[in-house]
Amino acid sequence: MSTPGHLPYGGIATFARAPLREPGEDWRADVGVLGVPFDIALGFRPGARFAPRALREASLRSVPPFSGLDGTVRLAGVTFADAGDVVLPSLEAELMRERTTQAARQLRQRCRVPVFLGGDHSVSFPLLRAFDDVPELHVVQLDAHLDFTDVRSDTKFSNSSPFRRACEALPNLVHITTIGLRGLRFDPEAVQAARARGHALIPMTDVNRHLGAVLAALPSGRNVYISVDVDGLDPAVLPGTSSPEPDGFQYAQAMQVLAVTAQRNTVVGLDVVELAPNLDPTGRSELLTARLIMETLCEVFDAG
Repeated sequence: MSTPGHLPYGGIATFARAPLREPGEDWRADVGVLGVPFDIALGFRPGARFAPRALREASLRSVPPFSGLDGTVRLAGVTFADAGDVVLPSLEAELMRERTTQAARQLRQRCRVPVFLGGDHSVSFPLLRAFDDVPELHVVQLDAHLDFTDVRSDTKFSNSSPFRRACEALPNLVHITTIGLRGLRFDPEAVQAARARGHALIPMTDVNRHLGAVLAALPSGRNVYISVDVDGLDPAVLPGTSSPEPDGFQYAQAMQVLAVTAQRNTVVGLDVVELAPNLDPTGRSELLTARLIMETLCEVFDAG
């Protein structure tokens, strides 16, 4: 990509200064970015609807290509396109899901690696529906919470349930690895259901004590969709999220998991959810999240 010369706070904020592509426009790129500014499925503090715009602004701090201390250049020649945001209704959740799946399908047709900017974690279900043609799809989920609840507060489509709904709807979704689990509030039925299906549930204590074993247990040679809930990171590192849990990932730990996942597998998509920039007046939460997206893409394209 080429940088037009604006400082990070100047110019129009598209993701990494990628060209903005209108719905229905014919284009092709290596990376396509789509925002899903939806957060009415939360059980606690709102604000994730503001994340796509905040991440676009934060991404202007790190526009590829990147030159390393050792002289290596990353993401050189990799093309980006910003497909804007899904046009969402204010309160019609089912219509949100329909439009999100449709927009994600369109994005997949135009790029090699689609990147989705949430939004609360409920958006992962309609996004995953757009991958119903991927053989033996695996999900690697970085998250403090399992998000496999059947029903919460009389709804089946909250941010606690995206992967339960996805497993029900997608026969090709064969396995989920969830890493970073911690906290005091787990739904026993959800834990039992996930384990009965053979999912890997890896607590944060294992990451801290046996990171090598955790990395060795990651999928290999698979088609992988990565879902990063930013509450997987420690709130001392990333405070801008709805439901923070203490003692989470340090940035380097999270990147090790993402790097090994990218190196060993074919990454078919990436979503980043639950960032609530309004809850972090310092702005570091969106800066760190934008950096995490870029570093993950570096690993994907370094792996070929």
